[in-house]
Amino acid sequence: MDGSFLRFYVREDQRHDHRLLWEWLLEQANRMGIRGGSAFRALAGFGQHHHLHEDRFFELAGTLTVEVEFIVTDDEAQKLLDLLKAEKICVFHAQIPAQFGITVPDTGEASA
Repeated sequence: MDGSFLRFYVREDQRHDHRLLWEWLLEQANRMGIRGGSAFRALAGFGQHHHLHEDRFFELAGTLTVEVEFIVTDDEAQKLLDLLKAEKICVFHAQIPAQFGITVPDTGEASA
């Protein structure tokens, strides 16, 4: 199936409607019927201001990134992006063309 790999980069402490944004994104996608999504916390990184953030005990909480990603149809990607626009949420994202599906194990049997 053809679609998109849609990834959002949010600060771990970023909120919308009193919820962490990464949780809110996953909840909204689930409500929209998107088949799955994941959130991953970064170990280190830098953004547009070129300041390196690392997962260290002295690092201020909330400065690292959470990546929230979905593999979706193009229509689902557009609906999710439209929702963010309607909610006035400013977040960096990447949308990459993707082919996806489920592998089926070979049973070793010849078809008749």
